[in-house]
Amino acid sequence: MGKKIFISYKYADSLVQPLPDIPFYEKTTARHYVDEIQKMIDVGDHINKGENDDEDLSHFKDSTIASKLRNKIYDSSVTIVLISKGMKDSYKSESDQWIPWEISYSLRESTREGRTSLTNAILAVVLPDEYGMYDYFMEYNSACDSTTYKTDTLFNILGKNMFNKKNSQTRECNGSTIHSGYFSYIYSVKWESFKGKLNTYVNIAVKINDNRDEYDIVKLIE
Repeated sequence: MGKKIFISYKYADSLVQPLPDIPFYEKTTARHYVDEIQKMIDVGDHINKGENDDEDLSHFKDSTIASKLRNKIYDSSVTIVLISKGMKDSYKSESDQWIPWEISYSLRESTREGRTSLTNAILAVVLPDEYGMYDYFMEYNSACDSTTYKTDTLFNILGKNMFNKKNSQTRECNGSTIHSGYFSYIYSVKWESFKGKLNTYVNIAVKINDNRDEYDIVKLIE
């Protein structure tokens, strides 16, 4: 059954790998990757529920969240968030940036006219940086056959919803704790694995969402 999908991303982030179909004189941004995902949505049973325009959020606080995001996210059941190298503006408060609010609202339950919109499934698609690398966030550890996730580089609401399974399966390796299985409410996948397999990874996010009581989910921006 198709899902209603909302995509959260940093519109103008150009610290991403150029896409082959983009002319050399045009800088590839996260927005171009959204175009690719929307093509995947269009050929399947899923429904695109809209996107943002990198608007000014200087006055965007909790009191206005309903008017700004409700119509975009309320009717969706899956949120795809694009993790990109330049997604986070370190000179702005997280409460003045789009992505944290979009994730927060996606996670909340909201009632309108007697109908309640439940917590969305959330999938993090990690984009390659301008050098085609993912190690700004994900790095493979061959010694432990595991992946290191640099969650401290993310917005807090994203990082806190990773490694948050209440009873996660773990093992020790070289002084580090290695998690296995679906240990994060927000599941992460590299773009190179995701492209062409939207259904596979959306289904993983939905499966995790079906068992959301097993996770300590942080829904508010702190």
